[in-house]
Amino acid sequence: MKKKILVTGGAGFIGSHLCKRLLDLGHEVICLDNYFTGSKENVIELMSNPYFELIRHDVTMPFFIEVDEIYNLACPASPIHYQYNPIKTIKTSVMGAVNMLGLAKRIRAKILQASTSEVYGDPDVHPQTEDYWGKVNPIGPRACYDEGKRCAEALFMNYHRQNNVRIKIIRIFNTYGPKMHPNDGRVVSNFIVQALNNQDITIYGDGTQTRSFQYVDDLIEGAIRMMETSDDITGPVNIGNPSEFTILELAEKIIQLTDSRSKIVFKPLPLDDPKQRQPDINLAKKLLKWEPQVPLDEGLSLTIAYFRKLFK
Repeated sequence: MKKKILVTGGAGFIGSHLCKRLLDLGHEVICLDNYFTGSKENVIELMSNPYFELIRHDVTMPFFIEVDEIYNLACPASPIHYQYNPIKTIKTSVMGAVNMLGLAKRIRAKILQASTSEVYGDPDVHPQTEDYWGKVNPIGPRACYDEGKRCAEALFMNYHRQNNVRIKIIRIFNTYGPKMHPNDGRVVSNFIVQALNNQDITIYGDGTQTRSFQYVDDLIEGAIRMMETSDDITGPVNIGNPSEFTILELAEKIIQLTDSRSKIVFKPLPLDDPKQRQPDINLAKKLLKWEPQVPLDEGLSLTIAYFRKLFK
């Protein structure tokens, strides 16, 4: 059945992949973006599709439309971007959630919140399960994003309990792939850009901190499966790749895959940077019959190919 679907933040890295996939599934897609970190370039290939519509709009302002489903992805997601204007980041998370939940309530649409593994902060529990409340510094430099997303989750749950809004919450772990912003400060794009230019690869800390990297196609599959679950399943559900790598291992892998002459250099670790990040995905396996399919080497090769074209 063809559905009319609103994707906020739809011209961003993840949003653009989601818009394409929803169109491929035969739906009508309205992409909403203010281009703070998103770009028309990310969705230009979709513009010729008569079932795709692009609207410039900031989710901190109310928006009115009739749709069946809403994917709320609007929010800068990399430290460089979300710390650039921290007040704007909090407003996007909180007021954006209020506006989209209000819309979902009025038109009786189902709504999915793209939350984040950052709600776990610098975790004491490893790997992170959905029932872990996290260890977040509420006044630190990352709080604008971490606490903004935690507040959005609270808003979603309360709209569900108080107004019976049909909600879904996914917690997204480190995701990479084509259409990442080359200057977004995320570790995968940073390392690839540095390696392709034979520049020193910068590791913050000693490189023993761990991350779990999921390819964007795996995330999109998980998000769509979550949206399709029955109304009694609200989440939150972790969507991430449980294969854990140290930052040093990632740097060495990227040097090898790009055949780069880059050397690795070490700099001090930023404040509140988590030492470990690994999802427990047992809930996603059980509820969504989902687990990542793309191994790191394969996903990195596809991402490197995208950046090579970008720098030609």
